[in-house]
Amino acid sequence: MSRFDAVNQRTSRWSAVIAFAFVGAATQLLWLTFAPVTTAAAEHYGVSESAIGWLANVFPLLYVVLAIPAGLLLDRWFSLALSAGAILTAVGGVIRLVGDDFAWVLIGQTLIAVAQPLVLNAITGITGRYLAEQYRAAGIAVGSASTFGGMILAFLLGAILPDGDQLPTLIAIGAIFAVVAAVVLVLALRTPGQHHHARPPAGLGALRIAWSDPFIRRLCLLVFFPFGTFVALTTFAQPLLEPAGVSSSTTSVVLLLNVVAGVVGCAVLPIVAAKRGWELSIPAVGGLAAAMGCVAMALAPGAVVAGVALVLIGFLLLPALPIVLELTERRSGAAEGTAAGLIWMSGNLGGLVVATVVGLLVHHPGPAFFIAAIAAVLALPVLARLRPYLHPTPVREFGPSGG
Repeated sequence: MSRFDAVNQRTSRWSAVIAFAFVGAATQLLWLTFAPVTTAAAEHYGVSESAIGWLANVFPLLYVVLAIPAGLLLDRWFSLALSAGAILTAVGGVIRLVGDDFAWVLIGQTLIAVAQPLVLNAITGITGRYLAEQYRAAGIAVGSASTFGGMILAFLLGAILPDGDQLPTLIAIGAIFAVVAAVVLVLALRTPGQHHHARPPAGLGALRIAWSDPFIRRLCLLVFFPFGTFVALTTFAQPLLEPAGVSSSTTSVVLLLNVVAGVVGCAVLPIVAAKRGWELSIPAVGGLAAAMGCVAMALAPGAVVAGVALVLIGFLLLPALPIVLELTERRSGAAEGTAAGLIWMSGNLGGLVVATVVGLLVHHPGPAFFIAAIAAVLALPVLARLRPYLHPTPVREFGPSGG
Protein backbone atom coordinates (compact mmCIF):
# COMPACT_ATOMS: atom_id res chain seq x y z
CA MET A 1 0.00 0.00 0.00
CA SER A 2 1.36 3.41 -0.98
CA ARG A 3 1.66 6.22 1.51
CA PHE A 4 -1.12 8.07 -0.34
CA ASP A 5 -3.46 5.08 -0.05
CA ALA A 6 -2.61 4.68 3.63
CA VAL A 7 -3.53 8.32 4.30
CA ASN A 8 -6.83 7.95 2.43
CA GLN A 9 -7.62 4.81 4.38
CA ARG A 10 -6.99 6.55 7.70
CA THR A 11 -9.12 9.58 6.76
CA SER A 12 -12.04 7.47 5.54
CA ARG A 13 -14.70 6.88 8.19
CA TRP A 14 -16.85 3.93 7.20
CA SER A 15 -18.64 4.11 10.57
CA ALA A 16 -20.49 7.25 9.43
CA VAL A 17 -21.49 5.60 6.15
CA ILE A 18 -22.74 2.47 7.94
CA ALA A 19 -24.70 4.62 10.40
CA PHE A 20 -26.26 6.44 7.45
CA ALA A 21 -27.10 3.10 5.82
CA PHE A 22 -29.18 2.06 8.85
CA VAL A 23 -31.18 5.30 8.71
CA GLY A 24 -31.69 4.79 4.98
CA ALA A 25 -32.98 1.30 5.71
CA ALA A 26 -35.28 2.73 8.41
CA THR A 27 -36.96 5.10 5.93
CA GLN A 28 -37.85 2.19 3.66
CA LEU A 29 -38.93 -0.07 6.53
CA LEU A 30 -41.32 2.60 7.80
CA TRP A 31 -42.50 3.45 4.27
CA LEU A 32 -43.55 -0.15 3.50
CA THR A 33 -44.72 -1.21 6.96
CA PHE A 34 -48.31 -1.70 5.80
CA ALA A 35 -47.71 -2.89 2.22
CA PRO A 36 -47.51 -6.62 3.10
CA VAL A 37 -50.49 -6.39 5.51
CA THR A 38 -52.80 -4.06 3.58
CA THR A 39 -56.01 -6.06 4.08
CA ALA A 40 -55.36 -6.72 7.79
CA ALA A 41 -54.50 -3.04 8.38
CA ALA A 42 -57.66 -1.87 6.60
CA GLU A 43 -59.81 -4.11 8.80
CA HIS A 44 -57.91 -3.11 11.96
CA TYR A 45 -58.29 0.63 11.38
CA GLY A 46 -61.74 0.44 9.79
CA VAL A 47 -60.72 2.08 6.50
CA SER A 48 -60.52 0.98 2.88
CA GLU A 49 -57.55 -0.78 1.35
CA SER A 50 -57.10 2.28 -0.88
CA ALA A 51 -56.67 4.41 2.25
CA ILE A 52 -53.96 2.04 3.50
CA GLY A 53 -52.34 2.32 0.08
CA TRP A 54 -52.00 6.06 0.58
CA LEU A 55 -49.79 5.41 3.60
CA ALA A 56 -47.19 4.34 1.02
CA ASN A 57 -48.23 6.56 -1.91
CA VAL A 58 -47.62 9.74 0.08
CA PHE A 59 -43.88 9.05 -0.08
CA PRO A 60 -43.22 9.39 -3.84
CA LEU A 61 -45.68 12.28 -4.07
CA LEU A 62 -43.90 14.28 -1.36
CA TYR A 63 -40.50 13.27 -2.70
CA VAL A 64 -41.25 14.90 -6.06
CA VAL A 65 -42.21 18.10 -4.23
CA LEU A 66 -39.44 18.14 -1.60
CA ALA A 67 -36.45 16.65 -3.42
CA ILE A 68 -34.98 19.98 -4.54
CA PRO A 69 -35.51 21.90 -1.24
CA ALA A 70 -33.97 18.96 0.64
CA GLY A 71 -30.99 18.95 -1.71
CA LEU A 72 -30.42 22.68 -1.23
CA LEU A 73 -30.50 22.25 2.56
CA LEU A 74 -28.01 19.39 2.41
CA ASP A 75 -25.65 21.37 0.19
CA ARG A 76 -25.73 24.30 2.61
CA TRP A 77 -25.92 22.62 6.03
CA PHE A 78 -25.18 18.95 5.41
CA SER A 79 -24.79 17.54 8.93
CA LEU A 80 -27.65 19.59 10.35
CA ALA A 81 -30.04 18.71 7.53
CA LEU A 82 -29.19 15.00 7.57
CA SER A 83 -29.51 14.87 11.36
CA ALA A 84 -32.91 16.56 11.07
CA GLY A 85 -33.97 13.95 8.52
CA ALA A 86 -32.89 11.09 10.78
CA ILE A 87 -34.60 12.58 13.83
CA LEU A 88 -37.81 13.37 11.94
CA THR A 89 -37.88 9.80 10.63
CA ALA A 90 -37.64 8.49 14.19
CA VAL A 91 -40.27 10.94 15.46
CA GLY A 92 -42.65 9.87 12.70
CA GLY A 93 -42.10 6.23 13.63
CA VAL A 94 -42.88 6.96 17.29
CA ILE A 95 -45.96 9.06 16.48
CA ARG A 96 -47.52 6.03 14.77
CA LEU A 97 -47.59 4.46 18.25
CA VAL A 98 -49.41 7.33 19.96
CA GLY A 99 -52.87 6.08 19.15
CA ASP A 100 -54.10 2.83 17.64
CA ASP A 101 -56.03 4.54 14.87
CA PHE A 102 -55.56 5.56 11.25
CA ALA A 103 -55.17 9.30 11.91
CA TRP A 104 -52.03 8.90 14.03
CA VAL A 105 -50.55 6.45 11.54
CA LEU A 106 -51.18 8.90 8.69
CA ILE A 107 -49.56 11.76 10.63
CA GLY A 108 -46.52 9.61 11.35
CA GLN A 109 -46.24 8.44 7.74
CA THR A 110 -46.44 12.02 6.49
CA LEU A 111 -43.60 13.12 8.79
CA ILE A 112 -41.46 10.21 7.63
CA ALA A 113 -42.24 11.07 4.00
CA VAL A 114 -41.11 14.67 4.62
CA ALA A 115 -37.87 13.39 6.16
CA GLN A 116 -37.08 10.85 3.45
CA PRO A 117 -35.56 13.31 0.90
CA LEU A 118 -33.24 14.70 3.60
CA VAL A 119 -31.93 11.18 4.14
CA LEU A 120 -31.80 9.64 0.67
CA ASN A 121 -30.46 12.78 -1.05
CA ALA A 122 -27.48 12.54 1.31
CA ILE A 123 -26.08 9.28 -0.11
CA THR A 124 -23.53 11.10 -2.27
CA GLY A 125 -22.80 13.73 0.41
CA ILE A 126 -21.99 11.26 3.18
CA THR A 127 -19.58 9.33 0.97
CA GLY A 128 -17.98 12.49 -0.41
CA ARG A 129 -17.30 13.86 3.07
CA TYR A 130 -16.32 10.71 4.93
CA LEU A 131 -14.64 8.50 2.27
CA ALA A 132 -11.62 9.00 0.06
CA GLU A 133 -12.35 9.06 -3.65
CA GLN A 134 -11.38 5.45 -4.35
CA TYR A 135 -13.90 4.19 -1.77
CA ARG A 136 -16.88 6.32 -2.80
CA ALA A 137 -18.35 3.93 -5.35
CA ALA A 138 -18.39 1.25 -2.65
CA GLY A 139 -19.91 3.70 -0.15
CA ILE A 140 -22.70 4.69 -2.52
CA ALA A 141 -23.32 1.00 -3.27
CA VAL A 142 -23.67 0.29 0.47
CA GLY A 143 -26.00 3.26 0.98
CA SER A 144 -28.19 2.28 -1.97
CA ALA A 145 -28.27 -1.41 -1.04
CA SER A 146 -29.35 -0.49 2.48
CA THR A 147 -32.54 1.12 1.16
CA PHE A 148 -33.52 -2.12 -0.55
CA GLY A 149 -32.48 -3.96 2.61
CA GLY A 150 -35.08 -1.89 4.47
CA MET A 151 -37.70 -3.05 1.96
CA ILE A 152 -36.74 -6.67 2.57
CA LEU A 153 -37.06 -6.16 6.32
CA ALA A 154 -40.54 -4.66 5.85
CA PHE A 155 -41.68 -7.67 3.80
CA LEU A 156 -40.20 -10.16 6.27
CA LEU A 157 -41.79 -8.47 9.29
CA GLY A 158 -45.11 -8.35 7.45
CA ALA A 159 -44.87 -12.10 6.85
CA ILE A 160 -43.97 -12.80 10.49
CA LEU A 161 -46.65 -10.46 11.94
CA PRO A 162 -49.49 -10.60 9.40
CA ASP A 163 -52.55 -10.17 11.63
CA GLY A 164 -54.38 -6.98 12.56
CA ASP A 165 -53.89 -7.48 16.30
CA GLN A 166 -50.12 -7.70 15.67
CA LEU A 167 -49.96 -4.26 14.04
CA PRO A 168 -48.89 -2.44 17.26
CA THR A 169 -45.93 -4.83 17.57
CA LEU A 170 -45.05 -4.34 13.90
CA ILE A 171 -45.15 -0.56 14.29
CA ALA A 172 -43.15 -0.67 17.53
CA ILE A 173 -40.32 -2.65 15.90
CA GLY A 174 -40.10 -0.02 13.16
CA ALA A 175 -40.05 2.80 15.70
CA ILE A 176 -37.27 1.20 17.77
CA PHE A 177 -35.18 0.56 14.66
CA ALA A 178 -35.59 4.18 13.49
CA VAL A 179 -34.80 5.69 16.92
CA VAL A 180 -31.62 3.63 17.40
CA ALA A 181 -30.45 4.35 13.84
CA ALA A 182 -31.07 8.09 14.26
CA VAL A 183 -29.15 8.27 17.55
CA VAL A 184 -26.16 6.43 16.05
CA LEU A 185 -26.08 8.64 12.95
CA VAL A 186 -26.41 11.92 14.88
CA LEU A 187 -23.50 10.87 17.09
CA ALA A 188 -21.44 9.89 14.03
CA LEU A 189 -22.09 13.26 12.35
CA ARG A 190 -20.70 15.15 15.36
CA THR A 191 -17.26 14.40 13.92
CA PRO A 192 -16.90 16.22 10.58
CA GLY A 193 -15.63 14.34 7.55
CA GLN A 194 -12.01 14.98 6.66
CA HIS A 195 -12.51 15.33 2.93
CA HIS A 196 -12.86 18.89 1.67
CA HIS A 197 -16.08 20.13 0.13
CA ALA A 198 -16.40 23.50 -1.54
CA ARG A 199 -19.07 25.73 -0.05
CA PRO A 200 -22.09 25.86 -2.37
CA PRO A 201 -23.47 29.15 -3.68
CA ALA A 202 -26.24 30.84 -1.73
CA GLY A 203 -29.92 30.65 -2.61
CA LEU A 204 -30.81 28.67 -5.71
CA GLY A 205 -27.26 28.78 -7.04
CA ALA A 206 -26.74 25.05 -6.42
CA LEU A 207 -29.89 24.24 -8.39
CA ARG A 208 -28.72 26.40 -11.30
CA ILE A 209 -25.32 24.68 -11.26
CA ALA A 210 -26.80 21.19 -11.20
CA TRP A 211 -29.52 21.76 -13.79
CA SER A 212 -27.27 23.68 -16.19
CA ASP A 213 -25.09 20.57 -16.59
CA PRO A 214 -26.41 18.53 -19.57
CA PHE A 215 -24.80 15.41 -18.10
CA ILE A 216 -26.90 15.71 -14.91
CA ARG A 217 -30.04 16.38 -16.95
CA ARG A 218 -29.45 13.23 -18.99
CA LEU A 219 -28.81 11.20 -15.85
CA CYS A 220 -32.20 12.38 -14.58
CA LEU A 221 -33.83 11.22 -17.80
CA LEU A 222 -31.97 7.91 -17.58
CA VAL A 223 -33.08 7.05 -14.04
CA PHE A 224 -36.71 7.94 -14.88
CA PHE A 225 -37.12 4.73 -16.89
CA PRO A 226 -35.54 2.00 -14.69
CA PHE A 227 -37.31 3.40 -11.63
CA GLY A 228 -40.58 3.47 -13.55
CA THR A 229 -40.28 -0.14 -14.64
CA PHE A 230 -39.26 -1.36 -11.17
CA VAL A 231 -42.05 0.49 -9.34
CA ALA A 232 -44.67 -0.64 -11.86
CA LEU A 233 -43.65 -4.28 -11.55
CA THR A 234 -43.44 -4.30 -7.75
CA THR A 235 -46.78 -2.50 -7.48
CA PHE A 236 -48.81 -4.53 -9.95
CA ALA A 237 -47.04 -7.89 -10.35
CA GLN A 238 -49.62 -9.69 -8.21
CA PRO A 239 -52.79 -8.67 -10.16
CA LEU A 240 -50.94 -8.97 -13.50
CA LEU A 241 -49.83 -12.54 -12.78
CA GLU A 242 -53.05 -13.67 -11.08
CA PRO A 243 -54.91 -14.51 -14.34
CA ALA A 244 -52.08 -16.95 -15.16
CA GLY A 245 -52.78 -18.83 -11.94
CA VAL A 246 -49.93 -17.38 -9.88
CA SER A 247 -51.12 -17.06 -6.26
CA SER A 248 -50.60 -13.92 -4.22
CA SER A 249 -48.32 -15.79 -1.79
CA THR A 250 -46.14 -17.00 -4.67
CA THR A 251 -45.95 -13.48 -6.09
CA SER A 252 -44.95 -12.16 -2.65
CA VAL A 253 -42.06 -14.66 -2.48
CA VAL A 254 -40.97 -13.75 -6.02
CA LEU A 255 -41.03 -10.02 -5.23
CA LEU A 256 -39.02 -10.63 -2.06
CA LEU A 257 -36.43 -12.52 -4.13
CA ASN A 258 -36.49 -9.63 -6.61
CA VAL A 259 -35.51 -7.14 -3.91
CA VAL A 260 -32.93 -9.53 -2.39
CA ALA A 261 -31.34 -9.86 -5.83
CA GLY A 262 -31.42 -6.06 -6.08
CA VAL A 263 -29.54 -5.72 -2.79
CA VAL A 264 -26.85 -8.13 -4.00
CA GLY A 265 -26.63 -6.35 -7.36
CA CYS A 266 -26.39 -2.91 -5.75
CA ALA A 267 -23.66 -4.09 -3.40
CA VAL A 268 -21.53 -5.67 -6.13
CA LEU A 269 -22.11 -4.30 -9.64
CA PRO A 270 -21.52 -0.56 -9.00
CA ILE A 271 -18.08 -1.34 -7.55
CA VAL A 272 -17.24 -3.48 -10.58
CA ALA A 273 -18.54 -0.73 -12.87
CA ALA A 274 -16.34 1.92 -11.26
CA LYS A 275 -13.22 -0.25 -11.39
CA ARG A 276 -13.64 -1.41 -14.99
CA GLY A 277 -15.30 1.63 -16.56
CA TRP A 278 -18.61 -0.19 -17.12
CA GLU A 279 -20.80 2.64 -15.76
CA LEU A 280 -22.89 2.66 -18.95
CA SER A 281 -22.59 -1.02 -19.89
CA ILE A 282 -24.18 -2.41 -16.72
CA PRO A 283 -27.30 -0.16 -16.90
CA ALA A 284 -27.60 -1.08 -20.59
CA VAL A 285 -27.56 -4.79 -19.74
CA GLY A 286 -30.08 -4.10 -16.96
CA GLY A 287 -32.42 -2.27 -19.31
CA LEU A 288 -32.27 -5.07 -21.88
CA ALA A 289 -32.80 -7.73 -19.19
CA ALA A 290 -35.81 -5.84 -17.81
CA ALA A 291 -37.34 -5.48 -21.27
CA MET A 292 -36.80 -9.15 -22.11
CA GLY A 293 -38.18 -10.21 -18.72
CA CYS A 294 -41.32 -8.12 -19.18
CA VAL A 295 -41.84 -9.52 -22.70
CA ALA A 296 -41.42 -13.05 -21.35
CA MET A 297 -44.06 -12.42 -18.66
CA ALA A 298 -46.38 -10.96 -21.31
CA LEU A 299 -46.03 -13.93 -23.66
CA ALA A 300 -45.66 -16.80 -21.18
CA PRO A 301 -46.89 -15.70 -17.73
CA GLY A 302 -46.36 -18.16 -14.94
CA ALA A 303 -44.61 -18.64 -11.61
CA VAL A 304 -41.34 -19.96 -13.06
CA VAL A 305 -41.06 -17.34 -15.80
CA ALA A 306 -41.97 -14.54 -13.37
CA GLY A 307 -39.49 -15.84 -10.80
CA VAL A 308 -36.57 -15.95 -13.21
CA ALA A 309 -37.49 -12.65 -14.86
CA LEU A 310 -37.99 -10.66 -11.67
CA VAL A 311 -34.84 -11.99 -9.99
CA LEU A 312 -32.76 -11.04 -13.04
CA ILE A 313 -34.46 -7.64 -13.18
CA GLY A 314 -33.67 -7.04 -9.53
CA PHE A 315 -30.02 -8.05 -9.88
CA LEU A 316 -29.28 -6.23 -13.15
CA LEU A 317 -31.65 -3.24 -13.21
CA LEU A 318 -31.60 -1.88 -9.66
CA PRO A 319 -27.81 -1.24 -9.65
CA ALA A 320 -28.46 1.51 -12.20
CA LEU A 321 -29.44 3.75 -9.27
CA PRO A 322 -26.15 3.62 -7.29
CA ILE A 323 -24.19 3.81 -10.55
CA VAL A 324 -26.04 6.98 -11.52
CA LEU A 325 -25.58 8.42 -8.03
CA GLU A 326 -21.84 7.70 -8.17
CA LEU A 327 -21.59 9.46 -11.54
CA THR A 328 -23.55 12.36 -10.04
CA GLU A 329 -21.15 12.60 -7.08
CA ARG A 330 -18.17 12.74 -9.44
CA ARG A 331 -19.71 15.50 -11.53
CA SER A 332 -21.70 17.77 -9.24
CA GLY A 333 -19.09 19.07 -6.78
CA ALA A 334 -20.53 21.60 -4.33
CA ALA A 335 -24.07 21.03 -5.68
CA GLU A 336 -24.07 17.28 -4.97
CA GLY A 337 -27.09 17.30 -2.64
CA THR A 338 -29.20 19.23 -5.13
CA ALA A 339 -28.01 17.06 -8.01
CA ALA A 340 -28.86 13.91 -6.03
CA GLY A 341 -32.26 15.45 -5.30
CA LEU A 342 -32.85 15.87 -9.03
CA ILE A 343 -31.93 12.21 -9.58
CA TRP A 344 -34.24 10.94 -6.83
CA MET A 345 -37.05 13.28 -7.95
CA SER A 346 -36.80 12.00 -11.51
CA GLY A 347 -36.80 8.39 -10.34
CA ASN A 348 -39.87 8.87 -8.16
CA LEU A 349 -41.63 10.75 -10.96
CA GLY A 350 -40.84 7.88 -13.32
CA GLY A 351 -42.30 5.48 -10.80
CA LEU A 352 -45.51 7.49 -10.58
CA VAL A 353 -45.90 7.88 -14.36
CA VAL A 354 -45.06 4.33 -15.47
CA ALA A 355 -46.93 2.71 -12.57
CA THR A 356 -50.00 4.83 -13.32
CA VAL A 357 -50.01 3.77 -16.99
CA VAL A 358 -49.46 0.11 -16.09
CA GLY A 359 -52.15 0.40 -13.42
CA LEU A 360 -54.67 1.54 -16.02
CA LEU A 361 -53.99 -1.72 -17.88
CA VAL A 362 -54.01 -3.93 -14.80
CA HIS A 363 -56.83 -6.07 -16.27
CA HIS A 364 -54.87 -6.52 -19.49
CA PRO A 365 -51.61 -8.17 -18.36
CA GLY A 366 -50.02 -8.56 -21.81
CA PRO A 367 -50.18 -4.88 -22.80
CA ALA A 368 -49.24 -3.83 -19.25
CA PHE A 369 -46.04 -5.91 -19.33
CA PHE A 370 -45.23 -4.56 -22.80
CA ILE A 371 -45.55 -0.98 -21.50
CA ALA A 372 -43.10 -1.81 -18.69
CA ALA A 373 -40.75 -3.32 -21.31
CA ILE A 374 -40.91 -0.20 -23.46
CA ALA A 375 -40.09 1.97 -20.44
CA ALA A 376 -36.98 -0.12 -19.78
CA VAL A 377 -35.85 0.03 -23.43
CA LEU A 378 -36.18 3.83 -23.51
CA ALA A 379 -33.18 4.04 -21.19
CA LEU A 380 -30.86 2.74 -23.93
CA PRO A 381 -30.78 5.82 -26.21
CA VAL A 382 -30.19 8.00 -23.14
CA LEU A 383 -27.19 5.84 -22.25
CA ALA A 384 -25.81 6.32 -25.75
CA ARG A 385 -26.00 10.10 -25.33
CA LEU A 386 -24.06 9.87 -22.05
CA ARG A 387 -21.07 8.05 -23.56
CA PRO A 388 -19.23 11.16 -24.86
CA TYR A 389 -19.18 12.59 -21.32
CA LEU A 390 -17.44 9.52 -19.88
CA HIS A 391 -15.30 8.63 -22.88
CA PRO A 392 -14.52 11.85 -24.72
CA THR A 393 -12.82 11.67 -28.11
CA PRO A 394 -9.09 12.36 -27.61
CA VAL A 395 -7.84 15.65 -28.96
CA ARG A 396 -4.77 15.30 -31.14
CA GLU A 397 -1.89 17.36 -29.85
CA PHE A 398 0.31 19.25 -32.31
CA GLY A 399 3.87 20.19 -31.41
CA PRO A 400 7.45 19.88 -32.44
CA SER A 401 7.23 16.11 -32.70
CA GLY A 402 3.67 15.87 -34.01
CA GLY A 403 2.11 16.58 -37.39
